[in-house]
Amino acid sequence: MLDAIQEQLEAIYGIRCEYRAKDFLVDAEAARQLGGSGRAREELLVSEGEGGLELALYLEPSLLERVSAHHPLEGELGDFCEVAEGVSHFLYVAHTAEQERTVSLLELEAQAEVDKFAVCTLLRWGVHAGRWAGTLVGRLFEQMTLRPNLSEPERWRYTEANRLAKTYCERLLPMVRSGRMDRLLSELRHAYRLGAEAKLNYFSRSR
Repeated sequence: MLDAIQEQLEAIYGIRCEYRAKDFLVDAEAARQLGGSGRAREELLVSEGEGGLELALYLEPSLLERVSAHHPLEGELGDFCEVAEGVSHFLYVAHTAEQERTVSLLELEAQAEVDKFAVCTLLRWGVHAGRWAGTLVGRLFEQMTLRPNLSEPERWRYTEANRLAKTYCERLLPMVRSGRMDRLLSELRHAYRLGAEAKLNYFSRSR
């Protein structure tokens, strides 16, 4: 499942990462030892050493089991999106490190929200893709709930990432409704390659 999600994200954005998210999975105990909060079902752990970045990805085993047991969009959408978010975080950090640039937590979260929309939209591409994409905007961005144990900075970051991604994905809806996958992919790839404030400003534009 992790390979399938990573391969789809790489195809959407026209990139290729030599590292696979599945190879960086760790269990809960290892995640805690690496500085994980222990509060989330999905966490990307990042540390910078002399030899470069060190990454580890924690995904709750029961979450992985549920997602692996179903077609991506036939099980619980929230579970699938949580796993997709972990892969998105891994791929984006690996990609930006390859480009030798840093990434903010807000940029990382906003891109992950867009990635979930893109993956889920393209998994159900076809005659009714526009209707499905409109439903996704509602489910991903308007029905979003935050965990109660978040700090104020975390609550602000997740809320702001949700707002930015919703604004951007609403701009993508006409491309989906018209069936223009070429335009959709071109747009997604352009935005993916923007960095830092340029990406956040681009996401925030209403048109």
